[in-house]
Amino acid sequence: MSDFSKRINSIYNNTRVRVIFFQGATIAILVVIFASVIVNMFANMERRGIPVGFDFLSEEANFGILQTLIYYTETSNYVRVFWVGVINTAVVAVAGIFLVTVIGFTVGIARLSQSWLMVKLTIVYIEIFRNIPILLQILFWNSILRTVLPKPTEPLKLGSNMYLSIKSLVIPKLAPTPLFFVMLGLLVVLFVAIWYINRFSKNYLDRTGKTIPNITINLGLVGIYIVAVVVLFGNIFVIVDPVPSKFGYTGGSDIILEFIALTFALSFYHATYIAEQVRASIEAVDKGQKESALALGLKPSFVMRIVVLPQALRSTIPPLTNQYLNLTKNSSLATAIGYPDLVSVFAGTALNQTGRAVEIMFMTMAVYLMFSLTISVIMNWYNKRVKLVER
Repeated sequence: MSDFSKRINSIYNNTRVRVIFFQGATIAILVVIFASVIVNMFANMERRGIPVGFDFLSEEANFGILQTLIYYTETSNYVRVFWVGVINTAVVAVAGIFLVTVIGFTVGIARLSQSWLMVKLTIVYIEIFRNIPILLQILFWNSILRTVLPKPTEPLKLGSNMYLSIKSLVIPKLAPTPLFFVMLGLLVVLFVAIWYINRFSKNYLDRTGKTIPNITINLGLVGIYIVAVVVLFGNIFVIVDPVPSKFGYTGGSDIILEFIALTFALSFYHATYIAEQVRASIEAVDKGQKESALALGLKPSFVMRIVVLPQALRSTIPPLTNQYLNLTKNSSLATAIGYPDLVSVFAGTALNQTGRAVEIMFMTMAVYLMFSLTISVIMNWYNKRVKLVER
């Protein structure tokens, strides 16, 4: 056998070389296939006279949007439509994640209650809401609210300055003053101070074996900040109360009924899965630890809060992340009840008016991908922070 053949055989028998070669070949084949699909797509679009590009974003939209948290008029361009949809989607996702966490953990803990009635009620809730498709629940909540609530001309008055009807929930508007931004900056400083105090406390404990009351210090700083906000609230915000008028309300902020129905439906549906995950995680904690804590004289509620839940939370985070992701993606079903999210106003109305399906769907999918990756990064970071470090 020649030297050249021996060299070829030695390269072929090298596992590392074979792995790199076959993986590289697979990636190259996938790139070629993807590139050919893209080239053929654009060629077919050009052949049929379909315009390609993002120049349409500068054109006027010429349609109204029911709820906008940023400035928008019918003369605004499609870029503004895109951002209105992104913000409305983000608001639903954030509100839903907060509400689903509260409901899920509450029901999950109540599922293990000593009360027979409490356990049965949580089982009924879980089995009903978990086994009905989410789209039907969105339509259900929207229909129920529109049936139960009064007309806009005869709204239900909540307190002294809130009004609820089939159109919307009207609440006082908080207009920030320059002091608001000062307090916001101080809040950032507060978080940095708490992080530094906790880090210093840990390093001090490692060096000397002694502890400093970092929790007390942190609570004191938070308490001072809260007191300052309460005392200065009237100077931080200007409260604009809604005033009923012939054509609606003057002042105040509208929370449209579609937002309420969508948030309720997403929260009650996904909370059933979180509740079962919380229950399973709590039951997975060794019973010996609960018994030991009770033997030390701790109250059952105290045992649950400082012994059981911190350990259960570690195994709850990965499935909890999945539910946050599912809730965010399922918010795209908002178009079924007319809530102006990204899919409704951009991948719906804007697409129908411009015909730019490829560009609009690409931008829409990119936004949902960004949302999902952001949630994953935050939850994975938190998971690393709370996981046990093995020695």
